[in-house]
Amino acid sequence: MPHTVLLAEDDRAIRNALERALTLEGYQVTAVADGVEALAQAHRTPPDVLVLDVMMPGIDGLQVCRVLRAEGDRTPILMLTALVETQDRIAGLDAGADDYVVKPFDVEEVFARLRALLRRTSEANGAPVDVPKQTPETTSGRLIEAAGLRMDPQARRAWRGARELELTRTEFELLELLVRNAGIVLDHSTIYDRIWGYDFGPGSKNLAVYVGYLRRKLDDPGMPQLIHTVRGVGYVLRED
Repeated sequence: MPHTVLLAEDDRAIRNALERALTLEGYQVTAVADGVEALAQAHRTPPDVLVLDVMMPGIDGLQVCRVLRAEGDRTPILMLTALVETQDRIAGLDAGADDYVVKPFDVEEVFARLRALLRRTSEANGAPVDVPKQTPETTSGRLIEAAGLRMDPQARRAWRGARELELTRTEFELLELLVRNAGIVLDHSTIYDRIWGYDFGPGSKNLAVYVGYLRRKLDDPGMPQLIHTVRGVGYVLRED
């Protein structure tokens, strides 16, 4: 069965062009023009993935994202945005989006990001869906640990010390990659390939945005920073 995509884009030309391109790529696409329609359709027939324009009249893409996440809907969401400032991208991640593409975009980049989101969702579905609440101590047989961090990949939970971290799917996978390779400098292309399945090139800010967002959730006042930038190379997890 083809993967189903719910596309919400108020610009008719972009909506029609992207709907055609996705259909030719083999997706089953439902295209709507605003956030109200997107929510109604998502509730009526949940898709495999959502593609949401940020700037839409009435209920915009960020609001759609927040509503779905508040309802416990973890369907992967790719945001389309003409806003290129870091704080705008962070707003999308805060709302619960998994990834974003900046307009004007290459349709091949959209395809690559959708493939990566769907692949990660498929892999995650192999783990138990309903995991009972546990403390780090009761799951020690499954934990991976480094630099004061504990992670339970099966339950998809993470802690710094006694504090549990609230992470999105992409944040969890990025942190897990760093924890499993603690003390090793991972270059940009390696991280892109492992997390997104595609290297978006030296001009992409996607990784920097996610690292910045992850740092905000990890770092506490008076505690050492855990994710370090190795300029011109990549990132490393270590506790200095």
